[in-house]
Amino acid sequence: MPTLAIRKSFAVPLIVQMLVCSFLWASAFILLKIAGTSLSPLALTALRGLMGGGLIAAFMAAAGHQVLPRGHELRDWIVLGFLQGVVPNALTAYALTQISAGLTSMIQASTPLIVAVLAQALFASERLTLKVALGLATGFTGMVMLVGPAAFGAGDVGLNGVGAMVIVALSYALGNLYVRAIPSPQPMRLALGQQLFSGLPTFAVVIWLGGMSSFAPALDAAGVLLVLGVFGTALPIVLYMNILKKAGPTVGSMNGYFLPPWTILLGFVLLGEPVSLREIVATAIVLAGVAIVSLKGLPFHFPRLRASSYL
Repeated sequence: MPTLAIRKSFAVPLIVQMLVCSFLWASAFILLKIAGTSLSPLALTALRGLMGGGLIAAFMAAAGHQVLPRGHELRDWIVLGFLQGVVPNALTAYALTQISAGLTSMIQASTPLIVAVLAQALFASERLTLKVALGLATGFTGMVMLVGPAAFGAGDVGLNGVGAMVIVALSYALGNLYVRAIPSPQPMRLALGQQLFSGLPTFAVVIWLGGMSSFAPALDAAGVLLVLGVFGTALPIVLYMNILKKAGPTVGSMNGYFLPPWTILLGFVLLGEPVSLREIVATAIVLAGVAIVSLKGLPFHFPRLRASSYL
């Protein structure tokens, strides 16, 4: 059995894993702005899923591991691809035509709250303690402060868009809980399946609706899209599956609270977009909320790690 030759043992705190994962995901928004591609949301979803899944599959194959699903994995891959890819990507694209981006972000940020309620009902080990409840409430307060003005200053609010984003938040929550219910989840294999079964169905739909010409705009931004596939898709989904495995769905889902602050910071550094005092304070509140529930969470150990533990 191949072994990843990592000689030194060290631990990465949970909150650091969440910061890295959310940073990589947030960088995807900036990469998309830089690329300036006119790909439709579905076509972009298809490319990201296929690139992410393809890169993970290539790594696994190079390490000598089976890429094809085994046992019940095909079912898990299809479910996660649907709940964490197809449904949220399609409905978010639709919601953005009906309501503001701020309101879209804020409704999606309710995912950790939904996870906490459902996890408490489904899993005995996911009881909602005072510490977790305080962290969730603090983080969500920061999110409301961060995106609230954009959300509530949008004028008319389309109920269809709101309903779509509620389904998105619920879909993400159910996906997190599904990972929790898988016996001995293997993060890299789950990431592979989730990406492939997010990309394959959307690819088929795009081809059916518009043919291969729908992907033509990708050629003008091939380099940036490749970076997006590696750093904005494949790496963060593997990290996120590991976070869910180590921390559970309630704490793990709070990873989403970090996305708007990182997006704002990256926009300021790379694109020169202004940052207000309100955004700085709100980001500090978000960080405090996540820190409350995660600083004493399970560490991420690498004691002469075997590849099979992730595959």
